[in-house]
Amino acid sequence: MVVVGIDPHKRSHTAVAVDEAGRKLGQLTVNADDEGFLRLWAWAARYGTQRQCLVRWAVEHGRGVAGRLVRALVGQGAAVVWVPPKLMAQCRASARTRGKSDPIDALAIARAAIREPDLPAVQLDETAAELRLLSDRREHLVRSRTELINQLRWRLHDLNPALDAGATALTGPRTLTHLASALAVLPASVSCQLAADLVADIARLGEQIRHLERRLHALVTPLVPALLAIVGISTVTAAKILGEVGGITRFRSPAAFALHNGTAPIPVWSSGKPQYRLNRGGNRQLNAALHRIAITQLAHHQPARDYRDRWKTHHPHATTKAAIRALKRHLSDVIYRALLTDHLQQHPTPPTT
Repeated sequence: MVVVGIDPHKRSHTAVAVDEAGRKLGQLTVNADDEGFLRLWAWAARYGTQRQCLVRWAVEHGRGVAGRLVRALVGQGAAVVWVPPKLMAQCRASARTRGKSDPIDALAIARAAIREPDLPAVQLDETAAELRLLSDRREHLVRSRTELINQLRWRLHDLNPALDAGATALTGPRTLTHLASALAVLPASVSCQLAADLVADIARLGEQIRHLERRLHALVTPLVPALLAIVGISTVTAAKILGEVGGITRFRSPAAFALHNGTAPIPVWSSGKPQYRLNRGGNRQLNAALHRIAITQLAHHQPARDYRDRWKTHHPHATTKAAIRALKRHLSDVIYRALLTDHLQQHPTPPTT
């Protein structure tokens, strides 16, 4: 087996080929364009032909940087896995080679793929890619709107504190319309004009966010009815999960899925009582979504509160945060089963004859 590790960048990609023992066979740096991909493909194929074996590709996971390269590799039928940056960094730190460079990183990526043979394989899922793009765009707009709302609240406090009650969210169209009318009757000033501009910008962003949410609703609802049936999962959260998972069949078990989303606890004990600590690895986007679901269920779903209470009864010295992490681990299994159910409904197994 030959493994090609790739350290992707915006302008170039650096690849290092290693054998099954992790010994370096060669390296190549190509431009991040079509010609560079053809050079990379021919270069890697030479090692597969010489050794009469399959070539496995390992790419450092970077949002947006390596997407085009990975789509081209999978489109050619290559076996590709994502290598988390933290896993690559750990492998690089354990090597005898000191320093950091693109070839050193690519070598660490290849060796990490050998050391962890069960990394989820990349799959071409156009729907998941679209949902991820739409979810990322919505989150960007929400952050921009929040920044503008913070500016507007300070501006209103300077003009007239009564204009900002504080308890009312400045996101609804009706609230923004009333606020624009109140600003229109104030004496003309630069501060008043800036506040009116902020109101208009917030209203515009709000309409864009609602438009994206309608698109997400139309895409997600027919795909994952079992996932949406879980308390605390809206179409926005479901879209986030689908976009980040990229195909539930990539994971061989609920435990593998939990390790991917960072809810699998890390053991930290020796010759004593088993102890576990927070897992700061995994996909943090998925982990954040699971955290929001857990908090929502604790507030509105009695079975979640019962699960937390039972867990705290069996772990009397554990903290509340530890109980929430246990609930997140439980929810990871629930979501895995729901995604698998939805996948089987969308892709039923043909009957055998």
